[in-house]
Amino acid sequence: MPHGSGGTLHFETAPLKIVRAEKQFMTDNFGIQYLDCVSNVAHVGHCHPHVVAAGKNQMATLVSAQGFMNDALTKYVKQLVNKLPDVLSICYLVNSGSEANDLALRLARAYTNRKDVVVFDDAYHGNLGNLIDISPKMFKQMPLGKKEFVHVIPCPDTYRGIYREDDVRAAEKYVKEAEHIIHQASRSNRKIACFVSESIVVNCGVIVPPRNYFRLLYNLIHEIGGVCIADEVQTGLGRTGEYFWAFEHYGVIPDIVCIGKPLGNGHPMGAVITTREIADSLGEYYSTFGGNPVACAIGMAVLDVIENEKLVQSAKAVGKTLLENLQQLRLNHRVIGDVRGIGLCIGVEIVEHKTSRKPATALAQTIIYKLKEEHHILVQVQGPGRNVICITPPMCFTQTNARSLFNALDAVLSSLAHSNTEGIIDIASNIVVPHPRSVLSMEDLENMSEELEGPEAKKARTSYDDID
Repeated sequence: MPHGSGGTLHFETAPLKIVRAEKQFMTDNFGIQYLDCVSNVAHVGHCHPHVVAAGKNQMATLVSAQGFMNDALTKYVKQLVNKLPDVLSICYLVNSGSEANDLALRLARAYTNRKDVVVFDDAYHGNLGNLIDISPKMFKQMPLGKKEFVHVIPCPDTYRGIYREDDVRAAEKYVKEAEHIIHQASRSNRKIACFVSESIVVNCGVIVPPRNYFRLLYNLIHEIGGVCIADEVQTGLGRTGEYFWAFEHYGVIPDIVCIGKPLGNGHPMGAVITTREIADSLGEYYSTFGGNPVACAIGMAVLDVIENEKLVQSAKAVGKTLLENLQQLRLNHRVIGDVRGIGLCIGVEIVEHKTSRKPATALAQTIIYKLKEEHHILVQVQGPGRNVICITPPMCFTQTNARSLFNALDAVLSSLAHSNTEGIIDIASNIVVPHPRSVLSMEDLENMSEELEGPEAKKARTSYDDID
């Protein structure tokens, strides 16, 4: 029987078979424990007992009540909406970040009676067809390329973009670039329905726009009759510290906010929150599984954990320490071109040389593999050049974990530098990393699963303590 294509794997040339996870740690089939700096979806920590118990208890009571009244739905929506500005008062519950962004697009188009969308270059907003169309990261690889209703503006990257960190007017200049593209669209009789963006642009390499960028661009979009959609799938629920939402760092209020799987700590959940006026333009909306009792119980448990364990405050404190230490590391290693981020959303840009700022893609891959193999720490790379080490761990990540990551990265970079006397650029060019396959078939995965089955696998499975 033929199998369809599967998804991509982390560390594809030397993949891990994960058999269990707890808090900020994952364990493979050999019983080796790894510090997880990747799984932002496991927002409050893998298999948090309070979240697991909420799901188990609700699943044993009532799983589906579509079309009927249910207290869990009412209570959860109220709890979630209370975390947002008052004007954002209408909540739709869905099953994923992709579904949330798709619904947001539908809302914006219904409200404005327009179709066109403004997005950042190299942005990614989900896997549904409508979202592939507005995700340059994806449609650049497609035969038909960009659709005429999509207008791509420069990502406000002050490290390698057209306006950089030494330009005090970078925000205004980036908005001027956007204005020029929007006016070009207008002259072609294209009218903008919405601007869609992450608040911290993780998929473009953890880009932190200049402080007043969103305020200026939101004003521009509103002036031309469009609405602003904040994709908080990777940055919401306190990840950036201090605030519950990343957009709050910029002093703006989006017209529509989208959230994804971190709402359910990995359980399939998503949400769209918008204004009454925009919601009224949509008409009837129907979702069989969105807002089911199990999802609502899990969602409430996640919000409880965030509050009870003070995870927003923790993200601010731990993230601040980690960011400062990594910035100090940048001074000691020539291949770290930039360190940026807020809270537990941090990017470390690996370059061949600080002057050229050329992405060191192969070197970045080698670093993340060495962190895995030698230090049992899991990170990933992002950005167009696949050279930005992205750090988005579960929110229970501690100061001790941050110290471990910092020390390990320092050790890996030092060992790479000392292994070649000709300099860092030669190291970057001589590293050989097998080119990963973009997707794996089910047959690939099954074969790989058999190959990775270690002698301690059974022991690892049977020794795992069930969480009540």
